[in-house]
Amino acid sequence: MKNFKQIFKEANNKISGIAAAPGIVIGNVYLFTKEKLDINDSAIADTGEAILNFEEALQKSKKELDKIFSIAKEKMEANRAAIFEAQLMILEDPILIGSIKDRICKEKKQPEYIVNDEISKYQHLMIISHEQYMNERANDIEDIKNRIIRNLQKKRWQSKITHDVIVVSDSLTPADTILLSRSNVKGFVTDHGGLTSHAAIISRSLDIPAVVGTHNATKQIKEDDLIIVDGFHGYVIVKPTQAQIDFFHAKAERLAELQQGLKELKDQPAQTTDGKEIILRANVDVSGEIELVITNGAKGIGLYRTEQILEELGEFPNESEQTKMYEKLATRIYPDPIIIRAFDIGGDKFKFLSFTEPNPFLGLRGIRLLLENEKLFKTQIRAVLQASKTKNIQFMLPMISSITEIRQSLSIISACKEELKNAKIPFDKHMKLGIMIEVPSAAVLTYELASEVDFISIGTNDLIQYLMAVDRGNDLVSNLYQEFHPAVIRTLSHILKEAARANRSASLCGEMAADTLAIPLLIGLGLQILSISPTTIPYAKRIVRSISYQKAKNLADECLLCETEKEVTDRLEKFFNENSITRTRNII
Repeated sequence: MKNFKQIFKEANNKISGIAAAPGIVIGNVYLFTKEKLDINDSAIADTGEAILNFEEALQKSKKELDKIFSIAKEKMEANRAAIFEAQLMILEDPILIGSIKDRICKEKKQPEYIVNDEISKYQHLMIISHEQYMNERANDIEDIKNRIIRNLQKKRWQSKITHDVIVVSDSLTPADTILLSRSNVKGFVTDHGGLTSHAAIISRSLDIPAVVGTHNATKQIKEDDLIIVDGFHGYVIVKPTQAQIDFFHAKAERLAELQQGLKELKDQPAQTTDGKEIILRANVDVSGEIELVITNGAKGIGLYRTEQILEELGEFPNESEQTKMYEKLATRIYPDPIIIRAFDIGGDKFKFLSFTEPNPFLGLRGIRLLLENEKLFKTQIRAVLQASKTKNIQFMLPMISSITEIRQSLSIISACKEELKNAKIPFDKHMKLGIMIEVPSAAVLTYELASEVDFISIGTNDLIQYLMAVDRGNDLVSNLYQEFHPAVIRTLSHILKEAARANRSASLCGEMAADTLAIPLLIGLGLQILSISPTTIPYAKRIVRSISYQKAKNLADECLLCETEKEVTDRLEKFFNENSITRTRNII
C-alpha cells in the first residue's frame, strides 16, 4: 500500500485544522447551519407582558438545558457533563436576570434586544481578554443568549440529520454537539474552535473524531460530499481519490483492531515481559490536550511546547499570564512531572518576530534567539519559576549547541531566582533544568553538556534533519529523511551511553518515539523515557508490554551493525513477526 506522502501527491484536496478528537472516519457531509436570528429592537408599550415573556423564555431555556444535561450525563463522565450545569447556573444568575429586567422597564424595548445587548457585553469582555480559554467560553455564552432569544421568538432548534453523517459547521456549541451526537454522527469538522472548546472536549468524551479550526472548511465542502476526517493529525480529505479511500479505510480497520483491549491498559504499567519499566510521557501543544494526557494514562508531560501559546494568542503573553498557564498545567498533572520547553521560535518553528533570514534552519532560532532577546527570555523564566511551587515543573532549553549557551542561560536563570527571592516570591529553588539534544554538535558533546544540567531530551525531528542534511518538509528530498539510517541509530546509541556516563536521565520526544516499529529498538538502545503524543500512549504501552527487554537489547546490538536503512527496517520487521507483535507502524 502507498504511504501517507504518496497518496497526497495524487490530489490536492487536503484541508488542515486542529486534531480535536482522535479517530478516522469516512462519510458524507451534512452542512449544519443555524438560522440567523433577527433582533427586533422596537419599542414596547407593556413592560409587564415583556417581562412575563422573558421569564417564560428563561424557563423554557432551562428545561431544554436540563434535558441536554441529562443526555450528557448518560453519554459522558459526570465532570464533563458539568459543562451544562455551568450553563444552567448562568440562566439562574440573579445579577444578569435582574439587569435584563431593569433595562426592559427603563428602556421599554423588546426583551430579545435587551437580552442580546446585555449578554453580548459579557462575551465582549471574554473576547478582548486574549485568553484562548475565555474566547472559547464566549462561544458557550453565545449558545445561552441565542437559546433565550429563540424561545422569545417561539422558534425551535431544528436538525435534518437522519443518520451516519459527518457534520461540517462554522462552529458548534456544547449543546449542538450533544444533540447532534444522538443522530449517530460519525465526525465533526468546524471552521472555528480549538482544543479547549467545550465542543472539542465533548467530542473526545464521546469518541467522535473531530477536526476544528480549519478556517474555511464550510466554503470548500458541499452538502453530501464524501470526506475523510483524520482526527489524529487534524486533516480533512475532500472528495478523496480511490487510493486515499483505500489507505484510510485500511488504517481505520487496523485502528479498530488495536483499540480492542487498549482501555484496560490505562492503569497498567508500561513494563516489558521481563520486568523493565518504561516511562511513557506526553508531548503537549496546548492546554486542552491535558484531558487526553490524563485519560490515556501518561506519566506526566515530557514536552510542553510553549511556542504554541503564541500561535493561540497572537502575541507574547506577559509574566502573569504565563504564570497562570503553567500553574494550571502543573496542578492538573500533579504529582507527575511537566517539562516546559522555553519558546522555540525560528527556523521551521513558529515565526513570530519580524525579521527574515536566508536560511532560517541554520539561523537565529531556539536558544540563540532567546539569548539575543534576554527580556523575553527572563519573562518566561520568571513565570516558570513562579509556577514551580508545586515542585513538579522542570524547564528545558531548545537547540543547544555549546556549553557556552548553557552557562549563559544558567546565569540568567540565577539572576531571575535572585530577583524573585528579593521580592519574597516563592518558587522551587531546586527546579530541574534540561536541554534538547537536536543538533550534531550537541550529540557529539553529550557527556560534557549533560554534566552541566539535570537531564537531556533527544529531539529526533531536528536531529535527523541536521544529521542527514535533509529538509524534512521538502518533497524533493524527503525520501532521504531516514529515521532508521545507521548514522541515526549509532548517534542515538552514543547519546544514551554518554548521558548514562554523566549519570543523567535521557528521554526522547521526537516523532520517532511514536513510530511503533521504533519502540523495541529505542528500548534496546537504553531509553527508559519516551515522550509522545497523548493519543499514541495506549499503542506504545501495548508494544512495551509485548516485548522482552533482553530481546530488545539484542535487537539494538544487531541494528547497530547494519549498513543501510533497509537492513535496519528489515530486522525490525522480522523482530515483530518473530515475537508475534501486532504490526502497528504509523497507525496514527
